[in-house]
Amino acid sequence: MEQTKVLTQRIRDDRAPVWIDDYINEGGYEALNKALSDYGPTEVGPLIKEAGLRGRGGAGFPTGVKWSFMPRFEDRPDERPKHVYLVVNADEMEPGTFKDRMIMEGDPHQLIEGMIIAAYAIGADMAYVFIRGEYVECQKNLQRAIDEAHAKGYLGDDILGSGFNLKIYLHMSAGRYICGEESALLSALEGRRAVPRHKPPFPAASGLFGQPTTVNNVETICNVPHIVKNGVEWYKSLGHNKDGGTKIFGASGHVAKPGLAEFGLGVKLGDVLEHFGGIRNGRKLKGLLPGGGSTPFLTPEHLDTPMDYDGVGAAGSRLGTATMIVFDDQTPIVGVLKNLEHFYAQESCGWCTPCRDGLPWVEKMLIGLEEGRGQPGDIELLDLHVKLLGPGKTFCAHAPGAMGPLEAGLKYYRDELSALIPDDATTLSLTQAANANPL
Repeated sequence: MEQTKVLTQRIRDDRAPVWIDDYINEGGYEALNKALSDYGPTEVGPLIKEAGLRGRGGAGFPTGVKWSFMPRFEDRPDERPKHVYLVVNADEMEPGTFKDRMIMEGDPHQLIEGMIIAAYAIGADMAYVFIRGEYVECQKNLQRAIDEAHAKGYLGDDILGSGFNLKIYLHMSAGRYICGEESALLSALEGRRAVPRHKPPFPAASGLFGQPTTVNNVETICNVPHIVKNGVEWYKSLGHNKDGGTKIFGASGHVAKPGLAEFGLGVKLGDVLEHFGGIRNGRKLKGLLPGGGSTPFLTPEHLDTPMDYDGVGAAGSRLGTATMIVFDDQTPIVGVLKNLEHFYAQESCGWCTPCRDGLPWVEKMLIGLEEGRGQPGDIELLDLHVKLLGPGKTFCAHAPGAMGPLEAGLKYYRDELSALIPDDATTLSLTQAANANPL
């Protein structure tokens, strides 16, 4: 299947970065010139909203709507705070996800241009890129791109004579998954413990250093120049269904050709899987996590699912980052679940009890099942944890995300998991169960 290359059109096979002269020669910064010359600061956001751009970091929240929450100070300049911030979340810690890394390494100016336009649209004068600590090459390439943009007049004071000012800074993460949660990211950026914040107030009212802030994902921001340059109708036409635009899809695990590819939103799951060569070694598909480690399983019966927000949602999962982790029919599902819950238990920030204590208990029960120490009632106890750690029961979405694959695993592979309980196992009391599965 032919790719629809928009965000990846300048990504070279050897991943060599595109620097500013080549970027400009290939149409780069034309969107910025158009935004500054043809649109006022308050006109870009409605354009993005009309295009229907949704967050590409996992949640899928409409980007233009998010930008509209930012306070405006054009008519009351005396009330403008010291700074208004744009923060780009490049802390790509979701298991199986590596799409933003490709963009930052191969086409860093695309992100910089998108950030400048986004900052112009929300009235920000300062921007940060919060980068995963291991992404050293991304940091180097982005810093060079920032320096090149400054030298060409695309950053700094009075950008292209427009009166708009913007500075961009890079911040390397200390390496915690919870930093992907926007308020925990802001706490980390301020040099404090990375734990989620109470909402309200939301970042648009009180974000970084207590100032108005918008947080967007790398891929989300990279869509912005293309919408400004080519228009709303063009952008909508790229999608197959309701959602417009393209998405960078990824595949890892038991596929013949792991990697990344860009298609219009709404492409069928089976077609994406076929692009990556199908299941390796001639085996059959058992299941996959469609959007990273925190998305519920899809199975062979879902191969006709449209890979967009509503389509994957209707199938009982989430599009997430659209970087699927694929498992063949020889994979013990208990091992998959154990590894996932180990990761999420390890990455819990410890701020709330259900997540801090519940996830290690889930991991211990799965270890017991894998090692043949399962007890009658363990499956039902896992069902209970899905409810106790689900949406609305914890301080943020970390534990509910961890329960996504577990809930789907219990739904689709229940017989396989139940068969791991020995026939001669006896039912334990709650006290005995707690001792058998110590935290």
